Amino acid sequence: MTNVFVSLLVLIVGFILLMKGADFFVEGSSSIATRFHIPSLIIGLTIVAMGTSLPECAVSITASMDGNNALAVANAVGSNIFNLMVVCGISALFVPIAVQVNTLKREFPFSVLCAILLMILGYFGMILGHIDGIVLLILFVGYIVYMIVSAKKAMNTYQEEEEIKVISMGLSLVYIVGGAIAIKFGGDFVVDSASNIALSLGMSQNLVGLTIVALGTSLPELVTSMVAAKKGEVDMALGNVIGSNVFNILFVLGIAATISPITFIFENIIDILILTIFSLIVLYFGFTKHKIDRKEGIIMLLLYVAYLAYIIIR
Repeated sequence: MTNVFVSLLVLIVGFILLMKGADFFVEGSSSIATRFHIPSLIIGLTIVAMGTSLPECAVSITASMDGNNALAVANAVGSNIFNLMVVCGISALFVPIAVQVNTLKREFPFSVLCAILLMILGYFGMILGHIDGIVLLILFVGYIVYMIVSAKKAMNTYQEEEEIKVISMGLSLVYIVGGAIAIKFGGDFVVDSASNIALSLGMSQNLVGLTIVALGTSLPELVTSMVAAKKGEVDMALGNVIGSNVFNILFVLGIAATISPITFIFENIIDILILTIFSLIVLYFGFTKHKIDRKEGIIMLLLYVAYLAYIIIR
């Protein structure tokens, strides 16, 4: 009982670190984006996405090194499903998420292709080996190069007048670094404490990875996107989710597989297939009106609840 109480306290501390860290991270990133005339979508797809994916990265790499393969894959895939359906869904409840044409034609489809590639690599041989990990990392480097080129083009054609609070460069960097550190440790605290509580209830490693750990490591994306949406940074809210999902598959699982081959179970393939289907549904929502409105956000949240019910039953 004492251990559960301590875990609950650590969980609360983790939540506080995540929320404050995400708040500072968005403010620092938005300020730099405005100062250098970089659209917030680009910042969301790169810096913010990487910063908020630190927990997934830490958990999956540690799990891979410890041989907890089920946790490594379930954490990354579960986080991506949570990011897409819950983070975007809740953000849409605050304010309709406008989806740019370029996002619909390039970044979003690329994130879907990443999920399909992971499913194919995992299905053949039911293992993500060293070579597969290297392939994912090469694709990740290509993605980052593409984003840098896009940022440079955006800087040349930047015409938006964004009302974002601009703070000094030094303070912006302190906010970003400090926010990232708070996010990292907050994520660790939440994952460790939540896992301890869940495992004491007799849940399987795969189920813990898809639910508790995925939720814990996705809290930075959730809080960051909610803060961004409330501040009117809807481009950053969506960009953060897409960027994080690409980062989780290409970098997180790429690093984990390069360090130690990851064995797949059939449930992993099913979950990646569900992630792909959910991605296509959200992509369709974006194409219909070039935005994700409150009604669609509710549908996304209901689909996630149905998915949760499915994985608990199975």
